[in-house]
Amino acid sequence: MNRRPAFPVRLDAKPAPAGSRPAAAAAAPAPDGVGLDSQAVRARMVQRLAAQGIRDQRVLAAVGAVQRHRFVDTALANQAYEDTSLPIGLGQTISKPSVVARMVELLLGPATGGKLGRVLEIGTGCGYQAAVLSLVAAEVYSVERLRQLHDKARDNLRPFRLPNVHLLFGDGMAGYARGAPYAGIIAAAGGEAVPQAWCDQLAVGGRIVAPTQMAGGQQALVVIEKTARGLQQSVLEAVHFVPLKSGIA
Repeated sequence: MNRRPAFPVRLDAKPAPAGSRPAAAAAAPAPDGVGLDSQAVRARMVQRLAAQGIRDQRVLAAVGAVQRHRFVDTALANQAYEDTSLPIGLGQTISKPSVVARMVELLLGPATGGKLGRVLEIGTGCGYQAAVLSLVAAEVYSVERLRQLHDKARDNLRPFRLPNVHLLFGDGMAGYARGAPYAGIIAAAGGEAVPQAWCDQLAVGGRIVAPTQMAGGQQALVVIEKTARGLQQSVLEAVHFVPLKSGIA
């Protein structure tokens, strides 16, 4: 049986020595207090998400549990629980809470109860969606191509001590074959087509949720389901994500 890789690692690196600590293993965050730390603030956000159509209680509970203000710059913290995207540096953004909730709900699919299996996230960003995924999936592999964001996500996630989140620095278009097959793959950037590598690494019965460029140049949210007979694609609502790029920087 192959030894599972230690984390964090580069995708093009040799396996780290056995016993390396996970990226998120460190001191736990301080308990909730007042202001932005208040559970009541997150509860109001969850109520708005439910009113907008999010039904999966696993998703609502996860979004309500993750302190989004810890993933944005201090100057923007007062906007953390508004339904808006916010800049996180290098031309990237943290997605709206409603978009994160919608995509995670689609990833989970119609099955009720229990956690999803192993998930691959393309585009770690600041780490917020990885934290949400950690509460609805058994294991999360998250790939970021920009070193500064990879490091930022690692710093943001470290206080939460999430042993099932593995941060990787590398080209997300190639996926991460060593962790495959995945029960779900979710992307935070949109290209002209879903890379074949993602489809190959998806387990039968699994789903890919990704923004994809349509004819005319606009993006739409796409869900690809892998069945024993092949891939089935559904095109959903229009979205706007940063472009999917190859390579590392």
